[in-house]
Amino acid sequence: MASMFWIAVLLGLVEGLTEFLPVSSTGHLIVTSALLGFEGERAELFEIFIQLGAILGVVVEFRQKLFKLVFELPTQRRSRTFAVKLLIAFLPLAIVGLALRDLITTHLFNPQMVAWALIVGAILILIVEGIRIKPNVHDATNLGWGQAAWIGLAQMLALWPGFSRSAATILGGVVTGLDRRAATEFSFFLAIPVMMAAGCYDLYSNFHHLQPGDGGWLSLSFAISFVVGWAAVRWLLKFVATHTFRAFAYYRIVLGCVLLIYFH
Repeated sequence: MASMFWIAVLLGLVEGLTEFLPVSSTGHLIVTSALLGFEGERAELFEIFIQLGAILGVVVEFRQKLFKLVFELPTQRRSRTFAVKLLIAFLPLAIVGLALRDLITTHLFNPQMVAWALIVGAILILIVEGIRIKPNVHDATNLGWGQAAWIGLAQMLALWPGFSRSAATILGGVVTGLDRRAATEFSFFLAIPVMMAAGCYDLYSNFHHLQPGDGGWLSLSFAISFVVGWAAVRWLLKFVATHTFRAFAYYRIVLGCVLLIYFH
């Protein structure tokens, strides 16, 4: 197994780079951990904790919108409505994910299943990109009730490690009429309650797997994930304004095929 310093650095980099891109951070972390020989409950705890660092990057990037939303909840109907729509989109994954957590962890958390999820997700990205859908929503806060519900259902695809929560929610948004930037922003907003809930639950359940000295390595991974994740968020928002997601699909196909060969 590699030294804990390099494990902490590499996991932080991988998480920060991939969390918000439609390429699956969970899948990349599973594969990275396997290649580093860092597996088991302790590794899963690291992977969960550093996701909170990437989420902090979203919070910092959207701090003005988030503060405005929170402060306006008691007085502004528009803010309350958007908060409820986030809840609607959040619930399907939370309910099904909690019910199937043990099944998913036991049977899907391996490089081979990640590889297939990468490929299947890539095919769906190419299909959606091939359909010319005229967007009718250009601001994430203006999406409709049905659109929020559909994105929530689409997000359940992310229960398959390697599919990508970002890919599922962004594709779900684009299919229902959000433009790419609005779909990407809503995906970022939705990531906050989803990943905070999942992260806190798993930390509480698996905290006893930590070893002496892990606090420092977790802090290092968290900091790297935060900085790199924040940069990735800013880059992706600029990228989607003028590009499709086809490049990510081709990357997923190549990586999926390489993984199937390597872990055969």
